[in-house]
Amino acid sequence: MDAGRSDYDVLIIGAGLVGLALAAALARTGLAVALVDRSPVAVRNATTDNDWDARVYAVSPGSAEFLHSLGAWQHLPCERLAAIEAMDIRGDAGGALSFSAYELGERALAWIVENRELNAALVATLRMTSGIDVLAPCQPTTLSWRSDVAQLALADARMISARLIIGADGVRSWTRQQAGLAQEPQPYSQTAVVANFATELPHRGRAFQWFLADGGVLAWLPLPGRRISIVWSAPVPLARELCALDAIVLASRMAAAGGNALGALTLITPPTAFPLFALKLPTVITHRLALVGDAAHGVHPLAGQGVNLGFGDAAVLAAVLAARGPVADAGAPILLERYARRRAEPVLAMQTLTDGLARLFGVSPPWIKGLRNRGMRTVDALGILKKVLARPALR
Repeated sequence: MDAGRSDYDVLIIGAGLVGLALAAALARTGLAVALVDRSPVAVRNATTDNDWDARVYAVSPGSAEFLHSLGAWQHLPCERLAAIEAMDIRGDAGGALSFSAYELGERALAWIVENRELNAALVATLRMTSGIDVLAPCQPTTLSWRSDVAQLALADARMISARLIIGADGVRSWTRQQAGLAQEPQPYSQTAVVANFATELPHRGRAFQWFLADGGVLAWLPLPGRRISIVWSAPVPLARELCALDAIVLASRMAAAGGNALGALTLITPPTAFPLFALKLPTVITHRLALVGDAAHGVHPLAGQGVNLGFGDAAVLAAVLAARGPVADAGAPILLERYARRRAEPVLAMQTLTDGLARLFGVSPPWIKGLRNRGMRTVDALGILKKVLARPALR
């Protein structure tokens, strides 16, 4: 931080992936940007070839293009990336749906990237970008607003002001609470159990997803080599049971749940559990405030779109502020309203899709089970409809 500076155009609270990307994007627009986080903005690299981060993201082609425009994608080591070139989806009563990057005219449906590597690439980009002050670690205490400025008080008695505050601090956003947008995330009554495994058979760039009879969703995502990341969105009691299993039993349970599609599995990283929430806000903007990423919306991970929605927020907000023209004030209502309008439709569409699928494939009467599985087979037979469904997730 510039020790003599306490006034900025934009103050971003939250240095997660979306906050880091947004800071880099906004600095390129000529705005003075500060990035605040309670934790250090640091990098932890892999220590061995078999050291894999349990948390991975399916980065869409559109998000990859945005990260490339920032210079972050170029920092990712090629040997830690895996392309999803095809995807097989199975219902709980014979339903089947498949997607192919080749058929959609794409190099990949998505790229599987570890959280650790993506964070490191964005931090490296941030350090090479001028116009950003990083205030971390620091402890925010209160946010207040005046007509012309917002002010953030820190625990060390510093006061930072900005024309625009951006909340990028996650689903339990402190920034959102300070602004009086007190909507609570709604639990899905599911927990995502995440772990990485070595596979007996090659995955050949294919991802798998199963909608299970108990309402859970099981996803196998390709990692480099004969490795996969498994995300099992399971009912809470089952998630607790899975996390308590020893490595051999857990691997056998995971393999069996996926029909042994890739042969025997061997656990690489211990399982980690993440409770799942939905978050729908009446607005993502208010006076001199905009929300992005999980602070603005929460979706079920079955489509792998959470981080992509966040990068979409960052790209659109940066584009709106870059095209502000004679409007010098980054927190001007006309700019914030423009951002909110542009994000409303794609976010609502993805929330409706993921929430609808999660509830449709929940435990339900047999006639609904038959209907939803027939629907999957019908969509799979209609190539044009598949392309229409896939396009929003890709871009």
